[in-house]
Amino acid sequence: MVSSDQRRRQLAREKFERQQARRRQSRRKKQRNAVIAAVVAVVVIAGAAAFASMDFDDKDSSAKKPAEAGASPDPTPSEAKSPEPALSVDKAAKYTMTLTTSQGEIGIAMDAAKTPRTVNSFKALADKGYFDKTKCHRLTTQGIFVLQCGDPKGDGTGGPGYNIPDENLKALGKAGTDGTVTYPPGTVAMANTGQPNSGGSQFFLVYKETKLPPTYTPFGTMNAAGLKAVEKVAKAGVAGGAGDGAPKSAVTVEKAAVAKG
Repeated sequence: MVSSDQRRRQLAREKFERQQARRRQSRRKKQRNAVIAAVVAVVVIAGAAAFASMDFDDKDSSAKKPAEAGASPDPTPSEAKSPEPALSVDKAAKYTMTLTTSQGEIGIAMDAAKTPRTVNSFKALADKGYFDKTKCHRLTTQGIFVLQCGDPKGDGTGGPGYNIPDENLKALGKAGTDGTVTYPPGTVAMANTGQPNSGGSQFFLVYKETKLPPTYTPFGTMNAAGLKAVEKVAKAGVAGGAGDGAPKSAVTVEKAAVAKG
């Protein structure tokens, strides 16, 4: 028999996955529009007469193939607008990411040996100020207990224009019969589109034991002060009183820095 608590967790996970699916649909639409716009631009440059003879609404396979190629849930490394940063971190070293936020400082210990591509990406992005002045756009307080950050758009659809591969997925153990593992309080993990190897810049901070599928790269651990700051944000709740949405106590990342040590 399924307990009420287990059922509540299951519903929360299902809601989480539905929202990820909606974000995938939004990205697919934007990518299709961008590809179509690029095709139109090329046709116009090639000549107005050629453009006039092209039927975008019909069966012209030459017009449709580029759109289909760009309709993946998130750009793969080969399709991305920007290349993944060249690997430059020391895989034998420890790194610390410091988030100076409007709600306090959050220190995150990262292990480049286990998640080199993830740590490398965060360092490259932080070094160029990518996370500065961005908002942590999502807080969940029912079933799943995370604060999600790292989106420059602030709506859950932004990213750096490239993907990084999943790493360290077995770190939290083998999934149980419900298909989940436990992400302990303090865990910092990559958000993704629901597809393998689709991480970008978004990540989530776990402030209370949370069960999720083992498909989100766990790449860091918050320090005690950082966890306390996130718990304080969670205690204030979600704007409007829901269990999932923008945090009532707004969180802005004023500065992000990644350093060895």
